[in-house]
Amino acid sequence: MAVKSDIEIAREAKKKPIQEIGSRLGIGSEHLLPFGHDKAKVSAEFIKSLESRKDGKLILVTAINPTPAGEGKTTTTVGLGDGLNAIGKKAAICLREPSLGPCFGMKGGAAGGGYAQVVPMEDINLHFTGDFHAITSAHNLLSALIDNHIYWGNAQNIDTRRVAWRRVMDMNDRALREIVCSLGGVANGFPREAGFDITVASEVMAILCLATDIADLEKRLGDIIIAYRRDRSPVYARDIKANGAMTVLLAQAMQPNLVQTLENNPAFIHGGPFANIAHGCNSVVATKTALKLADYVVTEAGFGADLGAEKFFDIKCRKAGLNPAAAVIVATVRALKMNGGVKREDLGTENVEAVKKGLANLGRHIENVKGFGVPAVVAINHFISDTEAEIAAVQEYAKAQGSEAFLCKHWAQGSKGIEALARRVVEIADGGTSKFAPLYPDELGLFQKVETIAKKIYRAGSVAADKSVRDQLKTWEDMGYGNLPICVAKTQYSFTTDPNLRGAPVDHVVPIREVRLSAGAGFVVAICGEIMTMPGLPKVPASETIRFNEAGQIEGLF
Repeated sequence: MAVKSDIEIAREAKKKPIQEIGSRLGIGSEHLLPFGHDKAKVSAEFIKSLESRKDGKLILVTAINPTPAGEGKTTTTVGLGDGLNAIGKKAAICLREPSLGPCFGMKGGAAGGGYAQVVPMEDINLHFTGDFHAITSAHNLLSALIDNHIYWGNAQNIDTRRVAWRRVMDMNDRALREIVCSLGGVANGFPREAGFDITVASEVMAILCLATDIADLEKRLGDIIIAYRRDRSPVYARDIKANGAMTVLLAQAMQPNLVQTLENNPAFIHGGPFANIAHGCNSVVATKTALKLADYVVTEAGFGADLGAEKFFDIKCRKAGLNPAAAVIVATVRALKMNGGVKREDLGTENVEAVKKGLANLGRHIENVKGFGVPAVVAINHFISDTEAEIAAVQEYAKAQGSEAFLCKHWAQGSKGIEALARRVVEIADGGTSKFAPLYPDELGLFQKVETIAKKIYRAGSVAADKSVRDQLKTWEDMGYGNLPICVAKTQYSFTTDPNLRGAPVDHVVPIREVRLSAGAGFVVAICGEIMTMPGLPKVPASETIRFNEAGQIEGLF
C-alpha cells in the first residue's frame, strides 16, 4: 500500500466549521471573524474578557539543531496537542505562521506533516489571513514616512547617513539586501544607501508578537528608533507621527488566528518571526489567550533549543510573565546519525555508533533546557528506517542524562502514536517541578549578556566584537536600554556560527558582526558570522515545482 503524501492526507481532512472549533474553547461565534469556513480571528473584546481566568499549563516543544534529515518539531507539536486531547485533556496548540520566503525557497510549507497537521494547509502556507501583508505594509509605511519627512524639510534633523530603518518584503531576494534609493533627481528625494530584510525579521513582526493589546502595540511602534541626528540622539517613529497609522494597519493582524488539526482540535497560528534572525516565537496574545481557554497549551519555538528555546525563555517568557511547566526536545535517529558524521544518502542503514556519537548534540540541548529550571523529555520522531537498536541507544542516553525518550509515531498514526509522551507530559506539568528562571538578570550589561548566552548555551570560549560594536552597546546602555534582553542572530545548524560544524563543539569563538537596537520590541539583536536578515533563494527553489494540477489543486507546496 502506497504511503500517502502530506498534501494528500490534508486534502482528505474532514474539517469542521470553525465556529464549532471555537465553541469547544468557549468562543462564541459572535467573537469570531471568519475567513471562509475553516479559519477565523478571535476578537480583541473576547480576549480582554478572559483576563480574570486562571492559566493552563504551558508546554514548549523545541529540538536538536536542524539537519537536512529532518526533525519534525511542528509535526510533534501538532501531534502532542492531538495526543493530549485524545487522553481526555482540554488542550490547544500555538504555532507561528509560515513565511512565503521559505515556502517558495528552501523547504515548502510548514503546517506539520502526515497525520499531525493543521488545516487548511494551503491557506496557512500562502496568504492565510493576510497578517504578513499587514506587517509588511505597516513596516514600509514607516519607511516611506521617513523619506517623506526628510524630503519635506526634515524637521527632526535626521542625519540621512544614519537612517536605521530598512524596508522589508516577505520573500527571499538577495538582490535587495543592499540598495541605493531616491535616485532620479530632486523630485525623488535625497539619495542614500538602504536595504531590505525579510518581513519575518522586521521589528514590526517582533512587536506584534510581543505586544499585549492595541494600546501596547501603538506604544511599542512609537518607540521604534528610525534614525539618528548628527548629535547621535535618536529619532523615534512617534517623532514623525507614524505609529498611529501603523497601528490602524495592524489592528486586524493583531487578532490571533484559529484553525484546527486533522483531528479537529483547536490551533492558534499567529505571528512568524524566524528564530535564526529574530526571536522565533508565536505571539504573546495567542499564547495567553490559549492559556485562558485550555488546560494545556503546546507551543513551539523555532529551530534548535540553542536559538528558539533560549529566546522563548529569555525574551518571550521574561517579557510576558510566562512560566513553562515542561519542555519536549524533538530528535530523530536520522538527524542524530548526521550529527554523528553519516552522509544523507547513508541514513537508511543501521549505524548505532553514529547515533551514539551524534547524541552529544541532544545531550547539550537537554542540559541547556534544564538549565532554565524546566523539566525536559525527548520525543523521538519515528522514521520507518529506524531500528530497535538505534532507538534503544537514544532512550538509554536520555535516561543517563536524567531525562526520558519516547518513541513517537504521530506522523503515521496521529494521536494514537504519541499518547505515551502525552501522558508523561501531563504528569510532569501537573507535578509542578518546573522552577523556570531566565539565563541572566536584566541588570547585567549588554555585552555580558551576549557572553553569557555564548558561553552557557553555545559553549563558546569567547565572543569577538570590534570596538565599534562594544561602544555601540555601551551607548545604548547610557541611553537606558541596558536592561533589554539579547536576541542572537546566527546559523540554526550549529551551536557555533559555522553551519557545517555539527555535534556539540566547545571553546569556539562567536563573532559579533553587527548589533541592532529594537527599542519597540524590547531587545537588542546581535548579528553573528555570515547570517543574513534577507535570505537568498537556493539554486533550485521550491517554487519550481509549485503549480496547479489538472484537477485545479495546488501541487508542490509541501
